Amino acid sequence: MSLAKGACASARYHLIRSRLNSAPLVRAYATPATYKPQEKDPQLGDYPDLPWVSNQDLRPRGWWDPQMRRNFGDPIHENDEVLSMWGPDVPVVPPQRALFQFSLAVTAFVGFGFLCKYVLLPERPTVPREYPYSGLVRELGGLEENKAREETDEIDD
Repeated sequence: MSLAKGACASARYHLIRSRLNSAPLVRAYATPATYKPQEKDPQLGDYPDLPWVSNQDLRPRGWWDPQMRRNFGDPIHENDEVLSMWGPDVPVVPPQRALFQFSLAVTAFVGFGFLCKYVLLPERPTVPREYPYSGLVRELGGLEENKAREETDEIDD
């Protein structure tokens, strides 16, 4: 039974390794395509040292479990939570291009806001009302009469 598991794991390892060697991968982010730790983790023991390949990069058909793109009995990578189908997506747009597109979208939204506020704003249909004597200060009792009342702690009845 363990021989079949080992053969299946070995076949998958060689399949992935041949795909890595045959097709050049273009990546524009921090983790290189052929990432391997500098030294083997001593806690792994005789567990196979699998290549750093996301399951999202594997072909979609031909697996025992098509959702996770695994065959029955395949060894799971040490960092499976990062390399599984539910891990972070492999970006297809380089970061510089994504930043350019994001700044372009922000500039478009800000420009549209300024356009609505300053260019498309209609003129006022009327002239603002003007009052004589400094805006009716004298008629309303002066500035001292128009100030807000101070708050007190006493309750008015």
